[in-house]
Order: sequence, then structure tokens, then C-alpha cells
Amino acid sequence: MQDEAAMQRAVTLGESARRRSAPNPWVGAVVVGSDGTVVGEGATHEPGGAHAEIDALAAAGERSRGATLYSTLEPCSHTGRTPPCVAAILAAGIARVVTAVEDPDPRVSGRGFAQLRAAGVQVDAGVGAAAAARSLAPYLVHRRLGRSFTVLKTATSIDGRVAAADGSSRWITGSEARADAHALRADSQAVLIGSGTALADRPSLTARDVDPPAMRQPLRVLLDGRGRVPATGPLFDPELAPTLVLTTDRAASATVDAWGAAGAKVGRLRSAGSGTGVDLLAALELLAGLGVLQAMVEGGASVHAALVDAGLADRLVSYVAPTWLGAGGAAMFATAGPATIADAARWRMVDVRAVGPDARLELEPVGPEGGAA
Repeated sequence: MQDEAAMQRAVTLGESARRRSAPNPWVGAVVVGSDGTVVGEGATHEPGGAHAEIDALAAAGERSRGATLYSTLEPCSHTGRTPPCVAAILAAGIARVVTAVEDPDPRVSGRGFAQLRAAGVQVDAGVGAAAAARSLAPYLVHRRLGRSFTVLKTATSIDGRVAAADGSSRWITGSEARADAHALRADSQAVLIGSGTALADRPSLTARDVDPPAMRQPLRVLLDGRGRVPATGPLFDPELAPTLVLTTDRAASATVDAWGAAGAKVGRLRSAGSGTGVDLLAALELLAGLGVLQAMVEGGASVHAALVDAGLADRLVSYVAPTWLGAGGAAMFATAGPATIADAARWRMVDVRAVGPDARLELEPVGPEGGAA
């Protein structure tokens, strides 16, 4: 089996673990024998369980001796909830290790490679790096930047409106797009909304009817700097999922107490630089500390625009319906926008496909050098 093909298989295996592994990365691993045949495969288990490399080595057994191990991420070299993978790789007699991405976790960060090479194992890094890095982007951002990776989700009409002139928005898209959005929730460890969306929609923000199911419901995060949202409705039903409210000193103590009495956790953060709302970077750093690798942001338009303006939007998934709502409808982003086309933020289309009668667009911001930000 060729290196690129084996690594692509490892990426696919890693994706299969996305809903169970967090806050650990969803890694995939493949063991290929000296005759070029696959003798073992694995993916990360739930926290405290086997890492992908250990899973693949167990499947390969004695056939690991003299074989090549492919892993989407550098094998760990430290003891955490499980022993280091490097020790198991050496004990199994692996002759060559091929990885896609170096682990930016400071406890690893090249040490796994160094230990393998010191023991005489051939190490080749960077094979299939682009695909693996995109799959592992939430983990890489979490470890490199100390904040959660954000996926902005919107559902719009063909003219970019998220609600009609009377404020109604249920349903702009069809059932297939809504099911896909639930899968995106299940892939995330938190779902985040602003107070306007909470007041208008009274959402539950749970991942429903997804296959495979998530190990747990995502944390529901409400940004409410002024204490506008009452502690009622499905968002504050602890039987559905946990809720965290992030607010500021502007929220009344009675409101904060009511949130807590309803079962929600409450965190006070600094206000945004504009003086309204919660500081978004502080919110994402707090979520990172809670083990949230990926936060799905479902609205509203002000929160979406603020994340884009602050350079904190990592990915945009937009479901576009063949519906026209006109100039009276609510815009997708509540922002003034650039003064000239030269100042416009650039995004790169990474995927586009039909989802029932709707289109699903997936985009990433383009950095100053022309690549993904």
C-alpha cells in the first residue's frame, strides 16, 4: 500500500472517532506489513481508552514486527491517562513510522519523533499533511492558540437572509439540511448562541437523530452580557443537555442567580471592546479550558459578524435555500462591512454540495499570505 493511500485511510479512520475522543484528538492509524498489505487498523477511543496507534498495533499483533505504522498525528511520548504510544511502538517492533502532522501539544511537540529515531526507527513526517491537518484543525487550533476552534453555521435564503421581514425563520432550509446541521452539532463539543437568538428562537441546541450518536450532548453556551434571557425554556432544561451562560458584570445579580437555580453554570467575563456583549476571545479561551475543541456557533448575526471581524471565525458552513426573502429580511451578518472591495475579507471554498433541495457551502478564511488563516 502506498504512503498517501495508507495515510488517507488513517484520516478516514480518525474521522470515525470524532464524536467520542474529545478532548483528545481523533487520530487514525494503519499498520502495513512488509508485503504491503494492511495488517491492523485503529482509531482513538474515548478519553482514558486506547489511542489509535495502540488500537492498530493490537489488531496487527505479531505482524507488527518489521511493519510500517501510519498515524495522522505524531505518537505521544508522555504518560497521561494512558502510557506513551512511543513505548508501545518500540515494543511492537515497528520498523518505520509515517505521520502527517507533528503534535503541537508541548508535552509532545517533536519528542515522539526524536525518541523513535533514537531507537533506530525510520520516521517520515508530512505525508498527507493537508488532509490530516484539516481533519484535526480543531485540536491543532486548541493546542496552538489556546482557544476553541469555531464553526459558524448559517441557514439563509438565496439572497442571504436568515429571517423574513416579520422575523420568522422556521424553516428556511429543508429537512436534509437540518439533519446535516444536527450532525455538525454532534461533531462539536459546544454549541454557542447569542442572547438575540435565544430570545427569538427558544432553541434546545441538542444533537438529535444522528448516526453515529455523540458520546454526550454538546455543551450549550449562551452569550448574554446584559442578562436579557430568562432562565426558562428548553435551553435551561438540564435533562436535555448542560448549559453554560457567559455574561459580564452588567447582568443583574437576580438574573445570574436565576440561571444558577435553573441548573446552568455561569461564568462572568470581561466585556467586549465595544462595551456591549462578552469578550469573544475570553469566551473561546474559557471553553478551551473546559476541553471544547470545536465550538459550533449558531447565531445570531451579531455574534457571527463579531467573530469574523475579530479574526476568530475558523470555518463557515452555510446552508442556502432556493428561497427569496427580499430586502426586508434579516441579513446573515450584522456588520457594516468594508468600505471598498479591496478591503473585503477573502474566504476559500473547501466544499460545496447539494443537501436535498438546498446547497451546503463550506468555507475557510484566507490569511494574509493567501492560504487558510
